[in-house]
Amino acid sequence: MSPLKIKKGASSHSAYDLRDPHAEAIERHTLAVVVDNEAGVLARVIGLFSGRGYNIESLTVAEIDHTGHRSRITIVTTGTPSVIDQIKAQLGRIVPVHEVHDLTVEGPSVERELGLFKVSGKGDKRVEALRLADIFRANVVDSTLESFVFEITGAPEKIDAFADLMRPLGLEEVARTGVAALARGENAL
Repeated sequence: MSPLKIKKGASSHSAYDLRDPHAEAIERHTLAVVVDNEAGVLARVIGLFSGRGYNIESLTVAEIDHTGHRSRITIVTTGTPSVIDQIKAQLGRIVPVHEVHDLTVEGPSVERELGLFKVSGKGDKRVEALRLADIFRANVVDSTLESFVFEITGAPEKIDAFADLMRPLGLEEVARTGVAALARGENAL
């Protein structure tokens, strides 16, 4: 018996297409979660994601209120709308969580990420790396005769694009902070 072959250009509604045409689309959401700044809170929040098989694309945490001992966790995750609703509801039930905001649906927001890139190369590749860094407004924060460390800040898509262009030029190492996000305008947590 020969294996089943589907012709190029075959309809996505073929009898052999096992995808559910009514399935919800996967969406990317940025969540801002205000929590008590105490031991174990981050582990509980992350445990909620890992225990249910939810993915975290980016995670940043920092104290935002020293006197009130509050921290802000910014999580970028993906899922169907119903999964995102479940995540928000379950986060809201964790005791040290004070607020859960979905910046993706609450209005316009600003997302930024910091990336450090080590690029090694000589000659034309070195010159090209510097030229591209200038175009992307990346700063040289370390330089040797054979390598650069670039610092770049921007939307995650900008950081991804910079990495893609640096790979063929000798990209050796990458460190990224994860997304920091705030609502635009007068909206605030």
